[in-house]
Amino acid sequence: MRGLTGKVAVITGAAGGIGTALSKRFCEEGVHIVAVDVNETSLQMLKNSIGNSSQLTLIQLDITDHAAVQKEIEAVSQKLGRIDILVNNAGWDVPIQFLESSPDFWQKVININLLGALNLQHSVVPIMIKNGGGKVINIASDAGRVGSSGESVYSACKGGLIAFSKTLARECAKNNVLVNVVCPGPTETALLKSFIGEGDYGKKIYDGLLRSIPLKRLGQPEDIPGIVLFLGSDDANFITGQVISVSGGLTMHG
Repeated sequence: MRGLTGKVAVITGAAGGIGTALSKRFCEEGVHIVAVDVNETSLQMLKNSIGNSSQLTLIQLDITDHAAVQKEIEAVSQKLGRIDILVNNAGWDVPIQFLESSPDFWQKVININLLGALNLQHSVVPIMIKNGGGKVINIASDAGRVGSSGESVYSACKGGLIAFSKTLARECAKNNVLVNVVCPGPTETALLKSFIGEGDYGKKIYDGLLRSIPLKRLGQPEDIPGIVLFLGSDDANFITGQVISVSGGLTMHG
């Protein structure tokens, strides 16, 4: 895709299932990846799987810590001279019905899935503006568009991220910072597999999702990077404020 070679992309949750697929595909396009993840061991595994360490900067970081995010992003900007693309991919949840959940659980879900993404954008977007523009791709979820049983607070976070992204897209269009959202449907990651381990309730949700997908399969992490790369490329220079589902047809929005 046009205009990706030589760019710098910050990817959060970079060592997870979708994050690893994103990092590999961006590297294939000649992008320097700033791989952000809370798990240092997983970051080293990512580095080993990619092989070309010259295209990779690893940052072990708790994205819920605003001060730490600002410090690391500023250091990366100084070191690499630019940040062209931000992919907010980090996420976490446990399947549980809302009335059985607790405020401590809500706060953890909100911190990781919503506030973490806000922290990154609050730190990265000013750098993009200073450098003449950039691309932000927020990885939300179809749970944020249509809801998802057992994921009430997670759905709220992803719905909030969608609304936030549209607002930031309006505010920053004059600065040539384009903000779009990708919403994966049910994707075979550690998060989705955790549903099976949560007893009959989680298994029922998992099986129901699988039956409902028109393409009759779960998404794979490798199904997500194509649209993200497109939105980060020069081929998407006239696209902002949009929400795109990658769900095998589970959700079809006009």
